[in-house]
Amino acid sequence: MPAEVEQVRRSGGRAGSRSGGRGYTIESLDTGLRLMQLFLVLDTVTVSEAAGRLGIGRSTAHRVLSTLEGRGFAVRDPSGRGYEAGPGLLRLGRPAGLGTTARAQLAAVLDDAARRTGETVECAALVGGLVLVTDGRESARPVRVTLETDRVAPAYATAAGKVLLSRLTADQVRELYPREDLPPLTPRTLVSRAKLLEELAEVRELGRAFSRGEFAPGLHAVAVPLPGAGRRNRMALSASAPADRGDDAALAERAGQLWQSAARPAAVPAQDRPRAPGGQGGQGSRGGPG
Repeated sequence: MPAEVEQVRRSGGRAGSRSGGRGYTIESLDTGLRLMQLFLVLDTVTVSEAAGRLGIGRSTAHRVLSTLEGRGFAVRDPSGRGYEAGPGLLRLGRPAGLGTTARAQLAAVLDDAARRTGETVECAALVGGLVLVTDGRESARPVRVTLETDRVAPAYATAAGKVLLSRLTADQVRELYPREDLPPLTPRTLVSRAKLLEELAEVRELGRAFSRGEFAPGLHAVAVPLPGAGRRNRMALSASAPADRGDDAALAERAGQLWQSAARPAAVPAQDRPRAPGGQGGQGSRGGPG
C-alpha cells in the first residue's frame, strides 16, 4: 500500500476522540476529508475501495462519495464504477504561487512563449497523479490545439505531466501510480510504470519532455519546467501543436524557445531562473525520444 494512502487510513478518528488536544473531531467531516486525500494519491476510487481503505461501511462510503460528487469534488470515472478527483478538489490543490504577482509573472511568460513558438502554450501543475492546466494562450493559426484551462489529464500521458513527474523521486512516482499497468488514452500512451520511470530519467537529464499522440491522437507537445522548489509551487510550461507541425526536430526547437521564455529576467528571480541543460541558454534540448 502506498505510504500516503496508508497514512490516510491510519489518520482516521472517531467522533468524540481528541485531536491533538485541540478539541473533538466531527466523524462525518473527518471521513470526507480523508476520502478527499485518497483522490490525491489514487487515480480512481470505488465505493468498496474507499470503505476498505478508510475502515468504514460501504453505505457510508457511498453517501460521502455522492456528497463530494454533488459539490464537484468528485466525478464518475469513464467506466461509471468509480470516482475521480473533480474540479472543485483540483482547484483546492492549485500551486501555492498563484497569487496576483505570480499570475502576472506567469502571464508574461505565457505571452512570450506564445510569441516565440506560434503555438498554443500552457502552464500546468501536478495534483496527485493528474496534471492541471492553470492558464495558457491559444495559437492564432487556423489549425491549432484548443486551449482548455482547468483541464485535467493523467500526468504520465502529457509532456507537462512528465516534466513535473521527473522532479519527483521514483518512490514518489510509485506512490502516485501503485499499479504497474497504466490505463491507455490512445494506442501511443505509455502503459507500463517501469517504462514511465525509464522515460522520466531521460526527461530529468534532458530538461524537457515530449508527448506524441499519447494524450490525444494527432496532438504533439513539448514541456519544460518552471522554477519552484516545493511540490505545490512547481509548474511546467508546454507548447502543443498538430502532429504535422510536431516532429522531433520541431519539438526540440520549441523546447529551446520555451526555455528562453521560462528564463525571462522579469519572470523569475535570478537565483531561481532555470538554465537549459548543458549551459546552452535557450537552445538547451536535444533531439530524440522525449
